[in-house]
Amino acid sequence: MPPKRFFADIAFLKDGTPCEAQLTGDEFNHAKNVLRLAEGDEVTLLDGSGTEYAAVISKAEKTRFLLHITQARVSDKEPKSEVYLLIGALKGDKTELVVQKAVELGVGKIGVFSSRYCAAYMNENKLERLNRVAKEAAKQCLRASAPEVVYFDTFENALRSAQEYACKLFACEFAEKSERRMEDTVAPAALVVGSEGGFSQEEFALAKQCGFAGMSLGKRILRAETAAIAFLSVALYALGELG
Repeated sequence: MPPKRFFADIAFLKDGTPCEAQLTGDEFNHAKNVLRLAEGDEVTLLDGSGTEYAAVISKAEKTRFLLHITQARVSDKEPKSEVYLLIGALKGDKTELVVQKAVELGVGKIGVFSSRYCAAYMNENKLERLNRVAKEAAKQCLRASAPEVVYFDTFENALRSAQEYACKLFACEFAEKSERRMEDTVAPAALVVGSEGGFSQEEFALAKQCGFAGMSLGKRILRAETAAIAFLSVALYALGELG
């Protein structure tokens, strides 16, 4: 069984060589109280940079593990193409589902927004929860970084956050046909999917003003979470990330 994976605080020597690390907070509690790890156990540490660190627990304290790093290597599981998913806030735990699957598929960043027909709401606790879900998904699928989940209280701000992306695609249920071929997707790419209520014509017009191409996801109406996962999967396949 491969060593367990944890996000940790890592210390470096002056020449940039990683030397020691500490495991604190939720990661420490999980390692000690759930997995029952102890001094001498080997683990893999992550700092969100895309590098993995092989380490050994050198000292167990009351509120933290101290670890000695034995090796560092660049992960081969990180996507080469930058993809940004913007999703309307969903009811219940559906936003968590989308975040989890998006991280597994290889998304680089996730934005959650409120829009005209959005019936769900966000707060600091929910956003913190979504970022924890992203970290757990990253560890589970062997990624070395956890995409950040950010929140926008207006749809316009969400669209503006993707201004610098070369390819901008907007999934719209009333788009008669796609304005761009999915196979022509290039990176960096930004994808927008609505909440359960979908979008208004005014929001679609605003997206087009911001440079987004309207995209049809077929003749069947998909649930919002299905649309997000399917849309992202097709885009990542076109970019060669799932091939």
